[in-house]
Amino acid sequence: MAIIQLNNVSKRYGTLTALAPMDLAIGVARSYVLLGTSGCGKSTLLKLMLGLIVPDSGTVAFDGEALTPSNVLEIRKRIGYVIQHAGLFPHLTAFENVVLVARQLHWEQPRIDARVAELAELVQLPRDALQRYPQQLSGGQQQRVGLMRALMLDPDVLLMDEPLGALDPIIRADLQADLRSIFRKLRKTVVLVTHDVNEAAYFADEILLLHAGRLVQRGGIDDLLERPADPFVTQFVNAQRSPLTWGDA
Repeated sequence: MAIIQLNNVSKRYGTLTALAPMDLAIGVARSYVLLGTSGCGKSTLLKLMLGLIVPDSGTVAFDGEALTPSNVLEIRKRIGYVIQHAGLFPHLTAFENVVLVARQLHWEQPRIDARVAELAELVQLPRDALQRYPQQLSGGQQQRVGLMRALMLDPDVLLMDEPLGALDPIIRADLQADLRSIFRKLRKTVVLVTHDVNEAAYFADEILLLHAGRLVQRGGIDDLLERPADPFVTQFVNAQRSPLTWGDA
């Protein structure tokens, strides 16, 4: 069963085709990676899934219900969203960033405190960090706070737009390992955007490789390496292949 379904969805900005007409089904409790170069349509596709932008053609459905202006805000409560640099409000503490939507929904304080404690343990964020402001946190801690905020309402789906792209390699590797552990523990549907083949292989149950607004291949890393559907697939993979990771494959 698909939790997110795109039917003939396209998006243009003036004369630029950001996303060509596309059909796409995202299943339940699986991790997907949208992979491709800058400008290929990855972030556009993610924003369409979230209802941040409206398609020029076709429909986007969540759990069988088409996204419309009248229901999109309610549906977003079932979707967590994490962006690069975490997107935290600088004038709020980490705790206040995490609980912002829960407070808007009038959660009682004991429920808020219990959920924050649960999430802090899940993402391995020190409890004292919750009282700091974003500028007082490391890049990795900011991303952990952003993940807590996205998970606060216990959403069905987690959308992540290059969440690790701004981190240095060591912090990024540590957070990658923690994220994969979290994904496996929670068993939520995850759609993660990256341009990094290694990251895609590390996280994905299924990789969706985009090029110039089109989906050129869908499958596992072995499919991309051994059964490329298009010359671009081989070109893209070879451009990033690390001898330490892929060997002579």
